[in-house]
Amino acid sequence: MATRPGPTRYARSGDHHIAYSVTGEGPIDFLYVPTWLSQIEHLWEHARVARFFDAIAARARLIMFDRRGAGMSDPFDSPPTLEEQMGDVLAVLDAAEAPRPAVFAQLDGGPMATLFAATHPDRTRALILYATWARTLRADDTPWANPPEVREAFIRDLVDNWGTGIRADALAPSMAGDQEFRDWFGKLERLAGSPGIVEEVMTLAGTVDVRDVLHTIQVPTLVMHREDDVSIDVRHAHYLAEHIPGAKLVTLPGSDTLIVAGDESLILDEIYEFFTGTRPVREPDRVLATVMFTDICDSTRRAAELGDAQWRRLLERHDELVRRQLARWQGREVKTTGDGFLATFDGPARAVRAGRAIAETVAQLGIEIRAGLHTGECEVRGDDVAGMAVHIGARVGAMAAPGEVLVSSTVKDLVVGSGIEFEDRGEHELKGVPGKWRLFAAAGAAD
Repeated sequence: MATRPGPTRYARSGDHHIAYSVTGEGPIDFLYVPTWLSQIEHLWEHARVARFFDAIAARARLIMFDRRGAGMSDPFDSPPTLEEQMGDVLAVLDAAEAPRPAVFAQLDGGPMATLFAATHPDRTRALILYATWARTLRADDTPWANPPEVREAFIRDLVDNWGTGIRADALAPSMAGDQEFRDWFGKLERLAGSPGIVEEVMTLAGTVDVRDVLHTIQVPTLVMHREDDVSIDVRHAHYLAEHIPGAKLVTLPGSDTLIVAGDESLILDEIYEFFTGTRPVREPDRVLATVMFTDICDSTRRAAELGDAQWRRLLERHDELVRRQLARWQGREVKTTGDGFLATFDGPARAVRAGRAIAETVAQLGIEIRAGLHTGECEVRGDDVAGMAVHIGARVGAMAAPGEVLVSSTVKDLVVGSGIEFEDRGEHELKGVPGKWRLFAAAGAAD
């Protein structure tokens, strides 16, 4: 008997409402992270698609949602950053009372799901990726990916033909000529969003790059791809599996990109075996975080000029202002370092904005701070953090000029689409850190 999909409800994520539904009552929560092409009620309107989700809901508690700006979720003023999208996922999980689901994503949903699993291992039972990538544009280590001009042509063609369903033939070649499926797909496009919205989100999706965080993923991960996929090169899957520790790679026969085309039972079998298996999931002692170090410039001289009592009062006021900005931008104070702070953030854009806000605020006291930021894997030791990411953050901070918020290239790459601008500070050697690091200064005021 087919499962009746759960009613559409709304989770509040900041000022936005995110449409979601919960279907089934299985023992495991299973979160489907959609592509931008989504409208959770219409997805169930085609028999093949409904059959796939019905099979999941028969064994798990299936949670589905529309991303911000897509389907029945609130529109956006500008395409949301990965950080904002992760916040939307957390809002849906909290509303659905799903503490730690298996997270499943495909196509352009993959990079965000990957970053979510790395950043929130405590909220991720397992990660399942199908037909997705870490970076969609060509790079030195992904020479098979599309060059920018091919991506741009793809977006132009997508926008010009949006709502017609013609793209279904490329994504599901085994169903080419199936007019019923093409009509359903065209309606899904129109319900998901307008051509202008699609152009914005697809342009942003082309700039997303999560290669630097793959090695930090510590939850069990399954990577699947059809061997002869005509739209997405199977080497993307090999890259993901090679760079995610312990990931299981499964390549399947077929040339279809869409799961529901071809033999979806093989994919379902792999999913069932993976997330119902008995492999232990240890509690995470490592987490992906953005580390921020701040310190007051020339503090020794200032302390000598002011005297102990006046310097202590100034330092107390400085600490009060810093803590206020950490709270505003959802940072976690790890510890003070005499005349500075070590703090962590689960979103790099908030960390950058917090750094700028701190620099601007404490300047009112007649002092300047420098700040250094890096995103990487941190070892959790009670309330403290350690590891190479912390060391890099400290070294970046030490190279910042007075009043400057200096970040690593990893931070810059992860805040694409946030509107934050940077000034290139060139390549540098960081003491005790292998290789050369390109650093960037955050420009402008905090939002």
